[in-house]
Amino acid sequence: MSYQTTTQFYSHRRQASWNRNQNTVAFVSSVKLGPVAHTALVALMITVLGLVYLTQATRATSYDYEAQKIDSQIADLSTKKSDLEVENARLTALETVQNSNVAKAMTAPAATDYAH
Repeated sequence: MSYQTTTQFYSHRRQASWNRNQNTVAFVSSVKLGPVAHTALVALMITVLGLVYLTQATRATSYDYEAQKIDSQIADLSTKKSDLEVENARLTALETVQNSNVAKAMTAPAATDYAH
């Protein structure tokens, strides 16, 4: 195996006045990418962005299914509630009639024979 030594090239940027925390040397890369490599990198980035979009879209769809399930549970419970309200009203009305003054004033019949 043979090793090649690489040299790094620096281009100096000298300014009229240097300030603190300012770079005075810029690094110039010796690696250059061709048009095929650029196309491959762009295609890879588009693919990754597409996958991110798909994961977000499927996550929103799963929230829609959960919301639909909760909505159906709410509808079932509201139907049961209205049925129980009707049953409560029916039982309360019968109890009210039995405890009324008119019902208390009634007498039991002596005979309950039916005509033939």
